[in-house]
Amino acid sequence: MTGDTAELPLALVAREAPPNRVASQLPPPLGARFEKRERRRLGDLFGLTNFGVNLTRIAPGGQSAFLHAHARQDEFVYVVEGRPTLVTSDGRVAMAPGMCAGFKAGSGRAHYLLNETDSDVWYLEVGDRTPGDSARYPEDDLQGRMVDGGWVFTRKDGSAL
Repeated sequence: MTGDTAELPLALVAREAPPNRVASQLPPPLGARFEKRERRRLGDLFGLTNFGVNLTRIAPGGQSAFLHAHARQDEFVYVVEGRPTLVTSDGRVAMAPGMCAGFKAGSGRAHYLLNETDSDVWYLEVGDRTPGDSARYPEDDLQGRMVDGGWVFTRKDGSAL
């Protein structure tokens, strides 16, 4: 067993994992829309590198992301608690605990979760980390691309935000 592996937890209580310190990689004021979203990067805590797993909480009135679709990343969400609304380019779906949704890379099916209730929503999100991914935002003057493991965001014409 390597030193790195020995330092990784074998198991943990997901809600006790530390929340990500940064609510969004987007600059203000765009990132401010996600102040009611809190992610716990569970996959990173175990040293996972091929895919990410987040336990995400959305407070009442919050949303998971802008409406978006990935070119190369498959995404999957599983509702643990609460009743979010899945907003997609194809319409809206009321979700409940135990429900899940998946978004195939390159499908163009844009999506996000919205909390229109008075209670917190908790869900698991899983996504692969395929190099060269990009994200399309059909309702916003925004585009994203994965560069060296992090997201770089610009306007659709390529200019800085």
